[in-house]
Amino acid sequence: MDTPPPSTAPTPPTAEDIAAFKEQLGRPPRGLRAIAHRCPCGRPDVVETAPRLEDGTPFPTLYYLTCPRAASAIGTLEANGVMKEMSERLRSDPDLAAAYRAAHEDYVRRRDEIEELTGFPSAGGMPDRVKCLHVLVAHSLAAGPGVNPLGDEAIALLPEWWAKGPCVAAGAGDRADGGAPTGTEGPA
Repeated sequence: MDTPPPSTAPTPPTAEDIAAFKEQLGRPPRGLRAIAHRCPCGRPDVVETAPRLEDGTPFPTLYYLTCPRAASAIGTLEANGVMKEMSERLRSDPDLAAAYRAAHEDYVRRRDEIEELTGFPSAGGMPDRVKCLHVLVAHSLAAGPGVNPLGDEAIALLPEWWAKGPCVAAGAGDRADGGAPTGTEGPA
């Protein structure tokens, strides 16, 4: 993509945001703290979750991608071997490895500012490998460009997922594109 989506400030979730989330993932949110990034269409595409779910279960994934169109496009990147190529580059490029470690430290710092999860990893395979591009893209969208180099790279490889309009018709009970709800891994 030539121009990544603009950064947006985190906001408390509204009733419309929660309805959009339910349509995006096909279930109510758990541990939802904020809308960490909004798609250019105005709907949430990344949420911030609590480090512990309501029942006390640790959930180290702070930023969770919710947009099914973005998730699908990222899944295609994963299926095409992008994660393997990125992980190989981490082993051979010390500058990239250092920048990725800094992204890991940023992620953990942001999560620990909410609640410390001692002994838990960050997410997405950070800092040593690439395990989930969804998490890296979510981190890049929430934190802004320049924080997670591999998340930024993945965003650059994506199509403009918002170009066809909103992925869901918030509050209408139906997805705007007529498809079935999809999601990414984890309990957000």
